[in-house]
Amino acid sequence: MSTSSSSSNGPASPSHDAPGWLVRLFSRIIAARWIIIALYALVLPPAAWFAARVQQDNAIERLIATSDTDFVKTREFEKIFGAGEFAVLLAEADDPFAPAVLERLDKLERALKEIPHVEPNSALSIYRRAKAGFDPTPEQSEALRKFVSGTKLFQDQGLAGDGYLAIALILDVHTSQERRETLAAVRRAIETTGGDGAPLKTLRQVGQPYVNIYLDEDMQKTGPKYFGLFAAFIIGLCLFLYRSARTLAAFLITLGVSIALSMGYIGLTGGVLTIVSPMVPMTILVTTTATLVYVQSRFVERPADRSVDEHQVFSFANKWLACTASVFATAVGFAALVVSSIQPIRQMGVWVAVGLALSYIVCFTLFPALQKILKTPTAIEQKVAAAWFVRLTEALPRWSYRYRWPLVLGSILLSFAGGVALFGLPGVVKPMRLLTDPVEYINSGSRLYADTKAIESKMPGLSITEVWLKGGVGSVSEPDALKGFQAFHEALVADPEVGAAIGPTTILRMMQYLGGAGDAFPKDAEALDELAGTLESLAPVDPLLGRFVQKNGLGQTHFTVMSKATEHEAFQKLQASIDKHWKAAAEANPALREFELRTVGMAPLQARVSQSLVPTLVESFELTVGIIFVTFLVVFRSGAARLMAMIPSLFAILVMFGVMRISGMTLNVATILIASTVLGTSENDQIHFFYHFQEGRKTGSVEQALRHTLFVSGRAIFFATLINAGGFVAFGMADLPPIRQFGILSAVAFVLSMIADFTALPAALWLVFRTKPDAELSPAKAPGQTPAAS
Repeated sequence: MSTSSSSSNGPASPSHDAPGWLVRLFSRIIAARWIIIALYALVLPPAAWFAARVQQDNAIERLIATSDTDFVKTREFEKIFGAGEFAVLLAEADDPFAPAVLERLDKLERALKEIPHVEPNSALSIYRRAKAGFDPTPEQSEALRKFVSGTKLFQDQGLAGDGYLAIALILDVHTSQERRETLAAVRRAIETTGGDGAPLKTLRQVGQPYVNIYLDEDMQKTGPKYFGLFAAFIIGLCLFLYRSARTLAAFLITLGVSIALSMGYIGLTGGVLTIVSPMVPMTILVTTTATLVYVQSRFVERPADRSVDEHQVFSFANKWLACTASVFATAVGFAALVVSSIQPIRQMGVWVAVGLALSYIVCFTLFPALQKILKTPTAIEQKVAAAWFVRLTEALPRWSYRYRWPLVLGSILLSFAGGVALFGLPGVVKPMRLLTDPVEYINSGSRLYADTKAIESKMPGLSITEVWLKGGVGSVSEPDALKGFQAFHEALVADPEVGAAIGPTTILRMMQYLGGAGDAFPKDAEALDELAGTLESLAPVDPLLGRFVQKNGLGQTHFTVMSKATEHEAFQKLQASIDKHWKAAAEANPALREFELRTVGMAPLQARVSQSLVPTLVESFELTVGIIFVTFLVVFRSGAARLMAMIPSLFAILVMFGVMRISGMTLNVATILIASTVLGTSENDQIHFFYHFQEGRKTGSVEQALRHTLFVSGRAIFFATLINAGGFVAFGMADLPPIRQFGILSAVAFVLSMIADFTALPAALWLVFRTKPDAELSPAKAPGQTPAAS
């Protein structure tokens, strides 16, 4: 379907012959518009219902696959010794043993003990059990002071220190809802017993459960704001660009249906949104909006002598191949994230891929139906914005030729610098650091962040690593084994990588101290036998000892190691120290040799899994590059096109990492996804660029093809980039640093990619084709004029 009439909207361009089956397909879609509307009206309510069922859980542990070997071991450990998340309430006062302070803490502990799933432990609760009660009188307060200061056991566990007393909480929670309800009950208990007011200086509440709840509440609070800002941005841009309320309505309905179907799929499959999931609906929205802009921009460029109905079919048939290739490459590129071992990353890839597939169907069925029903105007009926792009198409080709070498070499140098910023340079620059500390995912200005940092300077650490020891039946209560456990414990607490260590001998020494026998570990055989007997008799009935010794069989025990490790490298050093000290203890105490040592715990596991983001996402990025390359191979026959197509996206991604390095940002669970996100989204521009460039090259020179490309797709690329950048920059207002950085950096990368589209890419094409602008070619070499726009 083609005519040779001239266009008043821009420069001459080649004819466009769409396959006949495409013309017939879109003619039938438009003819069946009311049937299509009815079908979507039937599908939309159940999709919206399933979308509303999608839950949010931003706990960092959601990044761990349930099939992970270390995760399985941790769950096995918890079945024996009990599960729970660790939190701390730290009460600071000028004199923490003053009667008024202890009265406040006594009321608080009693209230905490009434809360389901909460197990509080403190120096005060230990004293109360030992003395069969406690009253905050001056005499008993002074007795408690002497009791706590008479041993180092409380200080070593972080339960008491200079100017504070702490209450350790074990929360037996397994879901986000349980965690939220339990911590809400803890907050109510704190408020009803006086909060952190006088006589306390402050009452700090910290720990992984608080971080998880903070992330949950923040995303639920700010999530609607992101999408509200994006909606406002789309409305403003659409009205500015097309200046038509009817076009705006077609856009918004199409986008609404696309996101309802996409989120409905997540709800139908039982998906749960995590800390990385806000990227899913936003990626679908910006990619779908960009597709609509490409199609609508082609539609509004209607020649005066072509009917609206004929041009509508032409515009969809003309943009179908480029849009199909770009959506396919983006969807399959995100689907490549399934290679990740991290479940939320895999889910993100699948959800975006399915969402883009559904949105693609909506764009090429519902949108043309809405165009026809709403009678969206073309540029003849309603003048569109950015007429200055026609002037730009005249100037850019020759400008890019004039500066072709600086543009190409400059982009290569900047890309190389960005690569060095990311991967480092041996002996010169270290690779970019990956941040895995969950506390750094929250706002540094928040109370939780400040409290956590303050407690880190007072306590031995908040990261928990469990050293699980598995032996034969009764092996734990052997006197020689207890002697070896104590030697291992002493070596651990003396190690600078360890903040504190609590094990079976710690509890036994505490029991000795409570009985008035002091806290020294016995040396002679008779005392050791007596200690072993105490262990055997109390392990089945004492709840605290039962948390450290297997109740039935006495064949397993563990040491809880508290440290300040948060990054994977720190946990590796800690693991090396644990292994070294265990080996030394086993060599000196043969009774330990039958025990198998396993290191488990959510803190080191989370750090290891977060660290594994790098290799898995590099692998998925390489797969995405390969898929997009193959897509270009199929769509474009030119070898030069296949190579040049990747320049803008790769340039933008690498330079963006350079920006991160200069600004002091680090990789984290969100920013590490930028490479795949930007590559999967921005390559749309290159596909449309090269599609129309080859269109122009059929009958024209390189200069004529570039002018045609910039006229037909340049304006769409510009506004599609604004949409991409505007959508993701909404995340720049997030409270969470990783999400905020992801939004800002993604927007920067999209703008960089667009700049490369209009500068480095044309410059590279001049070099590849080894030609000159038309005015500099001899008459014998200058091509003829291309046919007028069809």
